[in-house]
Amino acid sequence: MDLDTAVLKFWQEFGDHRLMVLSTSLHDVVTSRMISAVAADRRLYFQTDTKSRKYAQLKENPHAALCIDNIQIEGICRETGHPAEDPVFCEIYKRSFPGSYDRYTNLQSERLFCMEPAFIERWLYIDGKPYVEKFDLLAGEYSLAEYCVE
Repeated sequence: MDLDTAVLKFWQEFGDHRLMVLSTSLHDVVTSRMISAVAADRRLYFQTDTKSRKYAQLKENPHAALCIDNIQIEGICRETGHPAEDPVFCEIYKRSFPGSYDRYTNLQSERLFCMEPAFIERWLYIDGKPYVEKFDLLAGEYSLAEYCVE
């Protein structure tokens, strides 16, 4: 399978929202927390407060990782503005996470971040056998290989 087909299939299976773990780091200190993520246009979006540790870490070091279940996504996060200014994000976020949308999205100090994935790794089971699927989006490479323990 070529990279474009594999990526399209991945995002279709992923859906348009997930609760995920976001890991960030600054000065050799790594932290992780749950976030409500929105997927659109092969990117992941999440909001946070400008007073949070996560915001401070991302502003100084935009490299981050997201994971859920058997999926790990690494990439670069950039601040895109206030979440209420992004209609696509708001439509999906309000439908998927209504409580968080109502509590936080319109707060003055909230900011929207977009993660541009650089690398995705997913474990799959095919006919009961473990496989590792890798999407190296920077290098333009895709692989699906059976995981063998030697």
